[in-house]
Amino acid sequence: MNHVTIVTGASSGIGADLARIFAGNSHRLLLTGRNVAALEALASEIEAVPGATKPIVLAIDLTAAGAAQQVVDTLRQHDTTASILVNNAGYGLAGRFAELEGASQLNMADLNMRVLTELTHLLLPDLIAARGRILNVASTAAYFPGPGMAVYYATKAYVLSLSEALHQELKQDGVGVTVLCPGTTATAFFDRAGVNPKLIQALRPMSPMQVAQAGYRGLMAGRRVVVPGLHNRLLAFVSGVIPHFLFMSVLQHLQAGRRK
Repeated sequence: MNHVTIVTGASSGIGADLARIFAGNSHRLLLTGRNVAALEALASEIEAVPGATKPIVLAIDLTAAGAAQQVVDTLRQHDTTASILVNNAGYGLAGRFAELEGASQLNMADLNMRVLTELTHLLLPDLIAARGRILNVASTAAYFPGPGMAVYYATKAYVLSLSEALHQELKQDGVGVTVLCPGTTATAFFDRAGVNPKLIQALRPMSPMQVAQAGYRGLMAGRRVVVPGLHNRLLAFVSGVIPHFLFMSVLQHLQAGRRK
């Protein structure tokens, strides 16, 4: 069977640029996302690159029952097997925990944590057979508790912790695991989260392509953790130095000002 790189959340932003980078390095792709028009447009763009193969497109809500198994079934229908899994699908919500809708927060936690875990577990036999790689997209939010985006920060801490543990566990199976922890990035993520765009621009966000390039390089080099950007690496470093209660006081004030 042919090897395929799976990219979830490939409709836009970091996921779309990761897909472009993998395609440019001769990877055949399976793209998932909920926006079928955006996925088809990206697939056509990639197919137009000389030597590239049109990606397999699977428009799907990964939080739906049986969705992760449908990804596996789609692979088999195309006589393919996964050699790289990019768990990029996810989103955030800004606001006080008590004021945000409970169902929305649970859906976010489901996508950011359960779906990533289920897909990884279901595809491990393929990845072990291929001595493949996993790239999980977390965030610098993983390094601190986040008043004002409490559940989102907690989900990314989970992704970071799980990824680092799997990096160690799966070495013996020949599978590389890398976690990408971007800081503020110029994507539609913050619009969906309900964050004031003027304040995001003031933070001088990195472009999604810059983040994607760093993630790809780190994955192929076998790195455990990739934090793109010097200012973001500094933030991750000080997370182990500054007491969290001090940082949370500052963060709570900033998050209150960031909301639309």
